[in-house]
Amino acid sequence: MAICAAFLVLIIALVVDAGGRLRVAERTDGYAQEAARVGGQQLDEAALLRGEGYKIKQDYVKDAANSYLALYHLSVHDVAFSDDGSSVTVTVQAEYRPALLGELGKQKVTGKGSATLVHGVEKAETD
Repeated sequence: MAICAAFLVLIIALVVDAGGRLRVAERTDGYAQEAARVGGQQLDEAALLRGEGYKIKQDYVKDAANSYLALYHLSVHDVAFSDDGSSVTVTVQAEYRPALLGELGKQKVTGKGSATLVHGVEKAETD
């Protein structure tokens, strides 16, 4: 009976901690998406005035995203831009510490979010 009870407690701990990891992964994706949105709002005004179109000011994106993520004690892990400079992808890593398994289940969780600079939208874009 004691072996079955110990096994049952272990299974419950695994289920609870797996659910916690999924919550952290979902939250990290949300933070990355919002950080990309904030970073994507950094408009390169000089390029626009030169007639090069709407582009993201790449030098400021990481700072803007880090400013947003600092509210949640996170930071940008990686930033990538599209070839035309109109899209940004932000990667964020968070650390998950399980409630029941302790240091045994500790791991990094990666979230990714992207944003595209749009202007003058009259109808929805379709792929």
